[in-house]
Amino acid sequence: MKARVEAVLNVGLRIPSIMLLEVLYRWDVSSFFQKIQRSSLNNNPLFQYKYIALYLHYVGYILSLVLLTLPRQHLVQLYLYVLTALLLFAGHQLSRDYVRGELDSGYEGPLYLEPLSMNRFTTALIGQVVVCTLCSCVMQTKQIWLFSAHLLPLVARLCLVPLETIVFINRFAMIFTGLEVLYFIASNLLVPYNLAKTAYRELVQVVEVYGLLALGMSLWNQLVLPVLFMCFWLVLFALQIYTYFSTRDQPPSRERLLFLFLTSIAECCSTPYSLLGLVFTVSFVALGVLTLCKFYLQGYRAFMNDNAMHRGMTEGITLLILAVQTGLIELQVIHRAFLLSIILFVVVASILQSMLEIADPIVLALGASRDKSLWKHFRAVSLCLFLLVFPAYMAYMICQFFRMDFWLLIIISSSILTSLQVLGTLLIYILFMVEEFRKAPVENMDEVIYCVNGTYRLLEFLVAVCVVAYGVSETLFGEWTVMGSTIILVHSYYNVWLRAQLGWQSFLGCTCKKRVLCATASSKANYSQQALQVPPPQGTPPANQNPAEAEQEQGEPQVELDTEEDTEAKNTPPVKTSAEPELETDLLSGSLKIQPKECDVTAESSADPPGDLDGDGSCSTSDVHSSS
Repeated sequence: MKARVEAVLNVGLRIPSIMLLEVLYRWDVSSFFQKIQRSSLNNNPLFQYKYIALYLHYVGYILSLVLLTLPRQHLVQLYLYVLTALLLFAGHQLSRDYVRGELDSGYEGPLYLEPLSMNRFTTALIGQVVVCTLCSCVMQTKQIWLFSAHLLPLVARLCLVPLETIVFINRFAMIFTGLEVLYFIASNLLVPYNLAKTAYRELVQVVEVYGLLALGMSLWNQLVLPVLFMCFWLVLFALQIYTYFSTRDQPPSRERLLFLFLTSIAECCSTPYSLLGLVFTVSFVALGVLTLCKFYLQGYRAFMNDNAMHRGMTEGITLLILAVQTGLIELQVIHRAFLLSIILFVVVASILQSMLEIADPIVLALGASRDKSLWKHFRAVSLCLFLLVFPAYMAYMICQFFRMDFWLLIIISSSILTSLQVLGTLLIYILFMVEEFRKAPVENMDEVIYCVNGTYRLLEFLVAVCVVAYGVSETLFGEWTVMGSTIILVHSYYNVWLRAQLGWQSFLGCTCKKRVLCATASSKANYSQQALQVPPPQGTPPANQNPAEAEQEQGEPQVELDTEEDTEAKNTPPVKTSAEPELETDLLSGSLKIQPKECDVTAESSADPPGDLDGDGSCSTSDVHSSS
């Protein structure tokens, strides 16, 4: 709990420093002094020196950066000092209002005789006691008299001191409190210098040991910049919405809500600081949506195997690049709102594509795993249907607001491709489910799945070709720009040429694989057929072995089992063909092996059944002997 409170304080106490940077960036000093010159404040000595105000402007920047990078302990202490100063100022205001009320009433008698004077005295006394107590608690001191100077006018009024004297006592109390504040500031005047010196020493040590990259990562983690800028932007956006509704009497219509949303976002990204806040806000929103998508599909198991790829940074970087490239900050509010609508469309399309990358393997694995849970199937199919319909609806809506051109077509094509990919995933999932309901494997399922994948890949390729064709036609017959031509070339290379090469290689690989499988099946069929037609004879010696040696190897029992037909077969010399195979002796097994490339016989002996092939591809000698 303590760590969470410290983390919240670390972020919340640094938001005012970024707010100050935002105000200083929006404050135009030149226009400010031009307004002062046209007003009644022109004779004020405070506004006579423009360069002093410029220096104070830069001092404000330095102070904001110091507050942003100050350690948390010193930052908390600084805010406590500021709170004490505000409490002392509140005590001064209470004392001044009480003295003015007494002067207006003109009553100098006892307080208990005048109810109004008694009420004013009681209210002021309670307020001053609360201020003194809070100051002593904040400063963690028991010397409460240091903050009780504004009680002197009340004590003087209780002692029936004249009203003119009470005014003097009130001024003395104000001067005394001011002197206390000045003494405290003077006694801590060297604290910023000591902090800067210590910070510089630590930075030098970190750079020497770990380098600049480690220093940057350390500052990034300590300051929690993404969360800090996101909270800053949300506060800015909430203030903008509150300002709009506080100045309007009637609630806006449904059509104006979208316009209000876009204009409020446009107002909150007019400076680099607010633009960074919007970037980090979009990143965290994308991370939240993708996390919800994982949780919807897998439940709590999604957090066990967390993927580091889908962190939402892609969407934030996309927004930043598009904003910088289009000059979003320099535009007017209305133009900025319309441009933001297109940029946010691109960001939402990127989020949908990331959701598809998360859902695609889960849906396919669910279809192939034969899972019986209907709730899991419902979640997967419902998310796929959402990813199928919503990108198409987005593309339709943006076409209603803007005129079609090359840039808009590129943006819409991403949504169309997302819908096509989801459609392919759903078709493959349906094939798996059909196979499950049939209780039997579907013939040529691999080929069907390949055809489905090839079909929607072909449609993606056609969409990319249409985009390139439209861009080329717009370049030739419309306005030609260097940026447009560059985008066409990049789009043609990555989305047309590389996709065509990948598709052709996949087609060739599938064709070659199918050819090999067909050849293997044909050879197995021929082998089984030949094995049934020509059974191998039992006990036949090899073709190049002497019958006497064969009898000696087989032993005496084999001689007793020989018949007359076997004897005639032994005495008959083997028929040699015109292409007699060369024989090799296997030294390990002692058997004879014939080279596979010379197992074919000539056309003269083609009428005889061909010899069978052994498992290792060699030709059996018994077949050659039987053919003779």
